[in-house]
Amino acid sequence: MEDVARQHPIGVYDSGVGGLTVVHWLREILPQERIVYFGDTERVPYGGRLPEEIVAFSRQILGFLWEQGAKFVIAACNTSSAIALPVVAPEAPIPLLGMIEAGAKAALDATQNKRIGMIGTQATVKSHAYALALQQLEPSISVYEQACPELVPLIEAGHWEGNPIEHTLNKYLTPLAGHQIDTLILGCTHYPFLLSAIQQVLGQGVVVVDPAEATVWEAAHRLKELDLLSSEKSQEDRYFVSGDPRSFQASATRLGYTCQVEHVDVKKYSIGMGV
Repeated sequence: MEDVARQHPIGVYDSGVGGLTVVHWLREILPQERIVYFGDTERVPYGGRLPEEIVAFSRQILGFLWEQGAKFVIAACNTSSAIALPVVAPEAPIPLLGMIEAGAKAALDATQNKRIGMIGTQATVKSHAYALALQQLEPSISVYEQACPELVPLIEAGHWEGNPIEHTLNKYLTPLAGHQIDTLILGCTHYPFLLSAIQQVLGQGVVVVDPAEATVWEAAHRLKELDLLSSEKSQEDRYFVSGDPRSFQASATRLGYTCQVEHVDVKKYSIGMGV
């Protein structure tokens, strides 16, 4: 990779608002870094998409973030991390980091009985990315995966609490509780919005792991290795979406983010490898 100015931004992308959970930890751990965020809200959710679609979307988004001058990119989307990064990371002109490896390590550190649950999109669960990562780290681990296709649409629509969420979480989490898990991985960056409701269903005896924090610590380590850590925040963060900026901005405001959101036609970008 060519030398990139340390003051250039970190790119963060997700299918929608979920990646804001990664932005939260970037602000906590790397407050001097500038962020350029992209939410693919026109095409959310990714969970039911074909793998070739998810790869194509990631290539377009990376092309946009490259044009924005990103020095490093976090795929703040577990589906993209599981499906697209193994394909696009070797091709990309920017260092990339996904959610899976750091999340798996954090869950392994947390578990006492080596029985770990994971909730995610259909595509993430079908990839078995977390199970493979965990079993590579510790072959004796038991991993129980549960696809939750209804959660991302509910969260994107602003339903973060109340009866629809409680009913849906009970449906998805009860089978995992039956496996006597002591640790649950939130295998989608949208799910931390439901943390209190998830903890209420599972009880305090289950440790809930948000891979976002561990991923940002890994990003800090990688940036230091690459000599790309910024010394000061020179400009404001920027937020872009492929869909309606107003909907994203409403969710961001609810989370305490006051930001201007711009629309971009991401389909015209590419990192140049073809689909």
